Amino acid sequence: FKGANALRYGANSLGGAINLVSPTGYDADMFGAGLDVGSFGLRKAHVSAGNVVGPLDYFINLTALEEDGFRDHSERKGFWGNANLGYRFSEDFETRFYISGTSSDQRMPGQVTKATALTNPSAAAATETLYDHQRNIDTLLYANKSSLRLAPDTLLEFGAFGSNRRVKHPIFRWIDYTVQDYGGFARLSDERTVFGHRNRLVVGFNLHNGENDEERFENLPGAVKGPLETSNLDKSENYTFYAENSFSLLPDMALVTGLQYLYAVRDRTNRGGRNPDLSGRSTFDAWSPKLGIVWDVDPGWQVFANVSRSAEVPSFGEDTVASTPFSAKMQESTTYEIGTRGQRDSYRWDVALYRAEIDNELQCITTAPWSPCTVTNADRTIHQGLELGGGIEIIQGMLGKSSRPDKLWLNAAYSFNDFRFDNDALWGDNELPGAPRHFLRAELMYQHPSGFSFGPNAEWAPQSYFVDNANTLKSDGYAIWGLKLGYERENFSAYVEGRNLSDRKYISSVSVAGDLGGMDGNYFNPGTGRSVYAGMKLRW
Repeated sequence: FKGANALRYGANSLGGAINLVSPTGYDADMFGAGLDVGSFGLRKAHVSAGNVVGPLDYFINLTALEEDGFRDHSERKGFWGNANLGYRFSEDFETRFYISGTSSDQRMPGQVTKATALTNPSAAAATETLYDHQRNIDTLLYANKSSLRLAPDTLLEFGAFGSNRRVKHPIFRWIDYTVQDYGGFARLSDERTVFGHRNRLVVGFNLHNGENDEERFENLPGAVKGPLETSNLDKSENYTFYAENSFSLLPDMALVTGLQYLYAVRDRTNRGGRNPDLSGRSTFDAWSPKLGIVWDVDPGWQVFANVSRSAEVPSFGEDTVASTPFSAKMQESTTYEIGTRGQRDSYRWDVALYRAEIDNELQCITTAPWSPCTVTNADRTIHQGLELGGGIEIIQGMLGKSSRPDKLWLNAAYSFNDFRFDNDALWGDNELPGAPRHFLRAELMYQHPSGFSFGPNAEWAPQSYFVDNANTLKSDGYAIWGLKLGYERENFSAYVEGRNLSDRKYISSVSVAGDLGGMDGNYFNPGTGRSVYAGMKLRW
């Protein structure tokens, strides 16, 4: 749900929100198993099961993974498990319990210079290898969600969650912390006729609080814990109240209005250490309204436009700068958007033009190689551009006319990103670093009614883009391509995929800096070289 469309879940970030929907016993296969293998030592296996027994249903999924990694010092292994159990007391009331756990260990190769990324991309940064930089995480999450239909047109959803996350993270320091989060939500949806017009109202409340018990030690060569440098206890509180209403002015046109209130607290208690941070407390609050129009031209074609505010509170990692806590301000923006989405038998589309005018944009600046980025607030910035996605059936029935003809589909997703400072005292109207101006992903897939499909795909960033705010150093554009062959039937699927088959040396992403003076440095993440992967899934 992009941008302001995420308000229906109480979210209010500039980018929007993702609603993760777990399979249940009602829509999952009774049993499933899969295996993936590939280049750089990838080995992945998973099993799942789900079923319905009277009013009870369940789903469980287990996944294990090991990988040597394309780059030196990038091996990883992990285990993931999740399950949910639901019970329907009646047609109007059901509840579901969720639990998930992860254990993941990964070594980190770090950023390298542009010259290294384009000549020896598999190399790790020397410091990351010497000090054995890692990120090891163990997480347990548990939650409940219930749905109660109060009336034919009124649904109440409510729930609660808790999580515990232990992170052992030797990088520029040996960071050892435990995070405990808890929260809950309630959302009421009501659809009825008001003054002879269709109306949908959503009101809700979200609570997300947490505690981070963190200690930082000196990281000695070989990821050995050195002397304690600082010890902090961080507590956060986040309260969100929101409402969104869609009123049908005409049978095919709705006026959408919304409002969110956000209140947040960040509290740090320093418990000492060799280089103690400061204790402190900060609070944030913001009102964010939304106004939009949705026009359903026909059942398969929609046009929309909206203007909305958003507010994002800095996290603890973003709220401490150079031993001065709570210096980061809240990021706020006003976004204008117009677009259309829809589908026909032989094509589909999703197009949006947008402009976001941002105050105090949270920008993470790398001030020295191998050190973590420091979050600062830009004064005023502009994010504007075009997002375009869709697909078109180029040819049908190449092997003859049939009730189920073969097809050749072109699918593509393109973004134009014009991100820049807005009359900044230091950076003027320079481009914001870190994002390619043009980015395209596309695939041309032949689909046969027997279940076979194959075709090429491509990823293209045609222009270089800046790495620093001063616009003195650029990352190069690139183009890579691959091929995929697949087969899918009711109870079996398999694929073989080749990626970056030309073995292009390229830069996939960068860390951003202030002013590099055109000098190369450890800010570049190399893209993965030529690779081949294969996998299969069984369902019954």
